[in-house]
Amino acid sequence: MSEFVNYLGELFVEFGDIHSRRMFGGHGIYHQGLMFGLVADDELYLKVDTHSQTAFINAGCEAFEYIKNGKPFKMSYYAAPEAIFDDPEIARKWASLAFDAALRAASKKT
Repeated sequence: MSEFVNYLGELFVEFGDIHSRRMFGGHGIYHQGLMFGLVADDELYLKVDTHSQTAFINAGCEAFEYIKNGKPFKMSYYAAPEAIFDDPEIARKWASLAFDAALRAASKKT
């Protein structure tokens, strides 16, 4: 596990317990069994949906994108705002937005 992924436990201390799982060369970041974030190349991305995407766009965050068979694919994750790395309360706010998006996505699956 990377030092950056370990650091996320400290970053989200006001949000609650998190854990990570290796996946696709990165890590999924989980809270209460739901993936609300991912780490790729030591960059944190948080889950978005139609309810929260505008907040991320307004904060200047970019969508997570990967290339498959020469084509770019965007996922429902956006880079975390830089401000979260300076303030655990701001980190809690953005983690909560992402976790709420994960909860809504999970409720659609049932």
